[in-house]
Amino acid sequence: MVKTILVVDDYIDTVLSVKHVLEDTTKEYQVIGVDSGEKCLKVLQGDHLPDLILLDIMMPGMSGWDVAARIKENDRWSAVPIVFLTAVGDEMSAGAGLLTSEGYIVKPFDIVKLKECVKRILAARSV
Repeated sequence: MVKTILVVDDYIDTVLSVKHVLEDTTKEYQVIGVDSGEKCLKVLQGDHLPDLILLDIMMPGMSGWDVAARIKENDRWSAVPIVFLTAVGDEMSAGAGLLTSEGYIVKPFDIVKLKECVKRILAARSV
């Protein structure tokens, strides 16, 4: 069954890169991209929840921290795993990110590590 991955990043090149890497290498994933935290929350209000969210931290409007907090507060959304995919690479942010998510990947990202992270998280959810 195809897994849906929601990529939330205000930089469209990141969304397109992730889409290309995950959709073209296997047919296991469908990648949906949005360019803001507000649009992410709107997608989550729909009928079908994504299987995973790749979330940038530094975005205009709602930051990734704010989006993650809103997701975790909502009973329906809180089980959707979040991986921060961000340029914020300092140790404090990475530590906080790992406490509040299932992964923390710093941009520019390593394609192999991104695919391994996605596969690991989705496999754990399938068990």
